[in-house]
Amino acid sequence: MSENLPEKKFRAGPISATVWKNQGQTQDKEKVTYRTVSFERNYKDKKGNWQTTSSLRFNDLPKATLVLSKAYEYLALKDNSIEEEAVC
Repeated sequence: MSENLPEKKFRAGPISATVWKNQGQTQDKEKVTYRTVSFERNYKDKKGNWQTTSSLRFNDLPKATLVLSKAYEYLALKDNSIEEEAVC
């Protein structure tokens, strides 16, 4: 069984947005590929162990905006290039 690895990861300090490529099927049993984006903030707990959360602090918001914008840009340009290849 193969592990689903991230397609692309955008990081700004402790904040990251990860693009995942997924496989599924329609109701007609046709295979489809779709992408999702996960979002997290990394931090060390009181014991010094790394943890993740989707909760943000006030100062995290600009970095969150940046990594999510980069993920959107990556996906929008990727989808556009696929459409252009199909037209040619």
